[in-house]
Amino acid sequence: MKEILSTGVKYWHTIRFLRFVQIIGRFRHLVRRPRIDNSPAKAQRVISGNWIMPARRRQSMVKDKLFCFLNETHQLSSPDDWNNKNRTKLWLYNLHYFDDLCALDADQRVEWHRALISLWIKENPAGIGNGWEPYPTSLRIVNWIKWTLAGNSMEEHWLQSLTLQTRYLYQNLETHIMGNHLFANAKALLFAGSFFDGNEAKIWRDKGRKLIEKELEEQLLNDGGNFELSTMYHMIFLEDLLDLYNIIAVYKDPLFEGLEDRITLMFNWLSVMCHPDGEISFFNDAAFGITPSVIEVNEYRARILGDGKLTFSNEQFDEQYLIDLPISGYSRVSMGDMVAIVDRAAIGPDYLPGHAHADTLSFELSIFNNRVVVNSGTSMYGSGTNRQQERSTSAHSTVVIDGHDSSEVWAGFRVARRAKVFNSFKEELKDVVRLKACHNGYKRLPGAPVHCREWIFKKDSLTIFDKIIGAGSHKIESILHLHPKVNVRELKGNQAELEIDNNNIRVSIDGNGELNNLKSYFHPEFGLSKDNRRLVFNSKGILPIEIITRITW
Repeated sequence: MKEILSTGVKYWHTIRFLRFVQIIGRFRHLVRRPRIDNSPAKAQRVISGNWIMPARRRQSMVKDKLFCFLNETHQLSSPDDWNNKNRTKLWLYNLHYFDDLCALDADQRVEWHRALISLWIKENPAGIGNGWEPYPTSLRIVNWIKWTLAGNSMEEHWLQSLTLQTRYLYQNLETHIMGNHLFANAKALLFAGSFFDGNEAKIWRDKGRKLIEKELEEQLLNDGGNFELSTMYHMIFLEDLLDLYNIIAVYKDPLFEGLEDRITLMFNWLSVMCHPDGEISFFNDAAFGITPSVIEVNEYRARILGDGKLTFSNEQFDEQYLIDLPISGYSRVSMGDMVAIVDRAAIGPDYLPGHAHADTLSFELSIFNNRVVVNSGTSMYGSGTNRQQERSTSAHSTVVIDGHDSSEVWAGFRVARRAKVFNSFKEELKDVVRLKACHNGYKRLPGAPVHCREWIFKKDSLTIFDKIIGAGSHKIESILHLHPKVNVRELKGNQAELEIDNNNIRVSIDGNGELNNLKSYFHPEFGLSKDNRRLVFNSKGILPIEIITRITW
């Protein structure tokens, strides 16, 4: 009975945040069967401008019918392989995206691509299988059109299939999910509506444009962040905006109001959230390789806007130690040889926390241009134990209380009770930056514990003050996940000597407890896990408990 009650509470705290349109959308998604419309395709619209080469992903088509997605390689050897139950859902989705049409050196694989398009049409009947779900349909529509605008010719039955796919998508928009899925649907409608001529195409174009205008207001925060608060999904959204700018210019249609300014604002946010190595930090669902690299997207932006590439180096922050993103909830501190990115953010929009991790009050730290303290990243989706672990608080550089997560992440993409950040404080002095915040994610536990954390940054040190207040006895773990390149040379008492690239870093902890050097895993890409170490300071006692962590270099 207790377990049933607990499950009921979890469902209630998950469902109660959904919007009414999502609930209606879920019902419609379950019962609605989109109509298959095979009426003839319309002519292509006359091109008025120049298509600009978009950002390129890694090559994923290794050989004819051999694909590598998510660091996993498989052969497409039979019609059943498009929906092979031995493959993960995300791998199959990637198979249907056709990203390789716009990947690096795609022009050298044109014959493979032409054969693959014909094969997909032949082996994927309308409305059946993974490939006809709205999200992969949306990405495939866009990729086929981008490939054609790059100078590749389409056969008549391909154009007919593209029309059929767009008609099917138009009836099957993901209003039950919203967020990046609905935006992808809208982008595909605008692409197809721009590519084809006639009244039907105009209906697609107008519907896509209307949705995009609405979602731009919803999904782009005033400080430039994407509202899902994932650096990876920020990159996806940013690439979407660049693609929209590109195709609108090709057909000389009116730009969305302020689109250029929004792109610039998103790039400014991205520069704050990157490490000195020029790549994204890992907050919420984030990994390398899902999007084009930051360099690729930056070069695409320069081609689109024609105002040069932005820099992502420490030098641009030399005169400004602290850059705060108050709406998103992240902060960047850059002093001397150190760059830190601090999470004082919500987990994401209340009605769409599917890509959230329980990472509140975590941080990442680079020293000497190398990542030192990290969050653990993302290697998979789904609902298994590994996915649960990667979303857990213990997979992030923050504090765990009684083995629980600060936000109740569950079932792959669900969140029940969520941590709320309060008492955020920032102070920038001549040679010192202070950041502080508390969260209430653990108040559901006996004794209602609250975690407060303060970071004090100097040019050669970082001091972290953790205070857990409340009542009763609790087990506290303060965790520092270390990048795989970091070597723990010595652990003596509550002090650790670290080394990276012949540079020494020292960690010392004051508190009533014990420091341990434990094995862990770092997930920089989907399908990839690397051995690393985590320093865990274990403390147990009556609240309040205070822990002071000093990192010096």
